[in-house]
Amino acid sequence: MLRRLLLALVTLWILSVIVFFAGQKLPGDPGRAILGPFAQQSAVNVLDHQLGVDRPLLTQYKDWMSGILHGDLGTSYTYQQPIRPFIETALVNSLKLAAVAFLICVPLAILCGVAAALHVGGSIDRVISVVGLSGLALPEFVSGVFLIIIFGVWLNVLPVTATWPPGSGPLTQVYYLILPSIPLTIVLFGYIMRMARAGTITALDADYTRTATLKGLPRSTIIRRHVLRNSLLPTITVIATQVGYLIGGLVVVETLFNYNGIGDLIYTAALKKDFPMLEAAVLTVGVVFMLTTLAADILFTVLNPRLRLGGKE
Repeated sequence: MLRRLLLALVTLWILSVIVFFAGQKLPGDPGRAILGPFAQQSAVNVLDHQLGVDRPLLTQYKDWMSGILHGDLGTSYTYQQPIRPFIETALVNSLKLAAVAFLICVPLAILCGVAAALHVGGSIDRVISVVGLSGLALPEFVSGVFLIIIFGVWLNVLPVTATWPPGSGPLTQVYYLILPSIPLTIVLFGYIMRMARAGTITALDADYTRTATLKGLPRSTIIRRHVLRNSLLPTITVIATQVGYLIGGLVVVETLFNYNGIGDLIYTAALKKDFPMLEAAVLTVGVVFMLTTLAADILFTVLNPRLRLGGKE
């Protein structure tokens, strides 16, 4: 775990270098983006000097990383305010959306994956597999548009925007997040279902399952105590790693449903040439992805005694 942690830190440093220098190379002038296309060049130059974007890139990177290490994410070019509150609010909102999608997707995908494995080669297995593969091939913006038209316009049973009224309680927030969480559920369903199906098939063919069957244990007991306990280990790892995707890959969904999450924040910052906001948001996503991946490794080790013993029986 210490080796994984050190590798994660090195990866985050490399990510910070890529994010900063790639952001600086994006087309556009921050001063021009703030003052508008009709501002005089002299005013733009003065503003660029005040923002510090005319300094050498290495100096800018050093100051930026120094602020990051001290918890200062910088100041937004667009809003002229500290970036940290924007990142915190957007990250919490994305976590809420991810949580609702997980609550819908994970139980459904595991149940369908186990059912497909128990009827491998049959009609149930084929139907579930086709549905899962179809979901993987369906982009979020396509399914999202159809969901808005069907449930938000025709049936008018769900709000077409994910932005709830101020002061709304948890249940109201969940109600507003149901529709945008369905496109994410459709995509994640295929990944998690396939892992649960493959793990269950492997566990059903294992020696411990055959031994339990020969002992005369009921099939439900075998599945509950022996098959599921071992088959879901790889699935749990996949589920944990998908958190990073949900946090960083929500640009389309959050933009489509007008939701103030980290993905929408990245998209808006890129449009407005707000480089400090863009760099801080992308780095935040990288940190979340690294932490969830490390947590998945730790969880898999905790649940698998053979790894804790260094592979010794």
